Amino acid sequence: MPHPIAFRDDDPGLAEVRTIALGFPEAFEKVSHGRPVFCAPKMFAIYGGSTKESGPMRSVAHCVLVKVDEAERAALDADPRTFYPAYLGPYGWLGLDFTTAAVDWDEIAELVDASYRLVASRTLIERLDQR
Repeated sequence: MPHPIAFRDDDPGLAEVRTIALGFPEAFEKVSHGRPVFCAPKMFAIYGGSTKESGPMRSVAHCVLVKVDEAERAALDADPRTFYPAYLGPYGWLGLDFTTAAVDWDEIAELVDASYRLVASRTLIERLDQR
């Protein structure tokens, strides 16, 4: 049984995340577990997520999940907008909630870029750097 769709195309921030994520070489979008996932071909960004921090599972509908370098994790963890996403957190992912403060889209673009670079092939990274 497929997961129910957990987003709408007019969700806050989804259009911006799409524009950022689909700007990377060979990036594409698919729906996985009911959420938009951006891949090249490995996933590097997800719109929407959930967390088990501070109790039972709760949805964080308007956010972006990205893979983060361990060297950056401590600084990002200190940001009150970030959260440890359920299921993906142990694999180096972090969420940034769009509803807790004004969204800095340049910052989101940097986080998505860093995530892309952690999962993309060397060839794709070279193509990105040649732009």
